[in-house]
Amino acid sequence: MAEEIRIPEGGDTPPTGTPLTDDCVQPFMIDRTGLHGRMVKLGASVDTILSRHGYPDPVAYLLGEMLALCAGLAAALKFDGVFTLQTKGDGPVPMLVADVTSGGKMRGYAQVKGEVPPLHDVVAAPIPKLLGQGYLAFTVDQGSDMERYQGIVALEGATVEECVQRYFEQSEQFASTVKLCAGRRDDGSMAASALLVQRLPDEGGNEDIGKADSDAWRRAVALMSSAKPEEMLDPGLPPNDLLYRLFHEDGVRVFPPQELVEECRCSRSKIEGVLKSLEPGALDDLKLDNGLIEVTCEFCSRTESFSDADLA
Repeated sequence: MAEEIRIPEGGDTPPTGTPLTDDCVQPFMIDRTGLHGRMVKLGASVDTILSRHGYPDPVAYLLGEMLALCAGLAAALKFDGVFTLQTKGDGPVPMLVADVTSGGKMRGYAQVKGEVPPLHDVVAAPIPKLLGQGYLAFTVDQGSDMERYQGIVALEGATVEECVQRYFEQSEQFASTVKLCAGRRDDGSMAASALLVQRLPDEGGNEDIGKADSDAWRRAVALMSSAKPEEMLDPGLPPNDLLYRLFHEDGVRVFPPQELVEECRCSRSKIEGVLKSLEPGALDDLKLDNGLIEVTCEFCSRTESFSDADLA
């Protein structure tokens, strides 16, 4: 059984130790209600992903929230492969992609094709002002030998939170709620965070899933909603300590966290496989004036060059 630390109900102090502060998913359970949750905190990983492309702040904040949400949703699933969140719309940011492997390797990319409004004009309603009309897709890919799962919901709402909440409401598997934030820390680096609480069909602090269960759910949602963005993004406030602040009156149990790292899955061998599948004439069309074919990864911006000798 996985090691766990119980923060006592009504306790006076949070657990001791040296918990992960950044770039991790912290699973937890609220003792009184049996509700499960995940807290995601991203620091250097999300800053590396976002700063690599020099996105304007409205795009960086939005992609940061997507990365935190992606990590939180993936941690709630049992899979061996890649979990992906992707948006497509008709706005100045027609596509956002965030994915994470079951091993905690993250990457993300935003396609920017139009003029992005300033942050103060976007922050309250980034979905209609940046993405426009379109959809949000959830995909679980466990390889060619396993069936691929995908869920799609329309981009209806002002924020990523509202859009994903609509997906939760349409799902009959379990009740979920989420709180997201992204922003710059005092040193100018980007950070992002997510809090998710879920009520699975077999959960609940009471055997009756009537009024008492509904009240417990509303209480947990209210407590989670009280978390402030500055708390969720604070590099000096470990997830364990914030969870204690929010839920200690009901007792909260934390489990071993999963570390998250920024790591792209592109490789020269994968690009070679794509080039091998093309006809010679198509390869000639890809050559630059210097005779080379150059392929740049949209996620990590790494460029691989191929000469005639390489192609031969």
